[in-house]
Amino acid sequence: MRNLLALRQIAQRTISTASRRQFENKVPEKQKLFQEDNGIPVHLKGGVADALLCRATMMLTVGGTAYAIYQLAMASFPKKQD
Repeated sequence: MRNLLALRQIAQRTISTASRRQFENKVPEKQKLFQEDNGIPVHLKGGVADALLCRATMMLTVGGTAYAIYQLAMASFPKKQD
């Protein structure tokens, strides 16, 4: 019975719509940052994390394309059977 009451309390806490923490609204600051005309592309204005994500995406894209071309070349020239 005690477990059932504990489960009920946990369920009420997680489903509750009232927020216990009040977060600071940072939207105006982010809007200023992203609308600033400083010559940086918008996908890199978030800082170092954005630059790392962009480079990782580029590397995965180039690597995946190279691998796909390699596999197509291997499939188009089958090995001879002896």
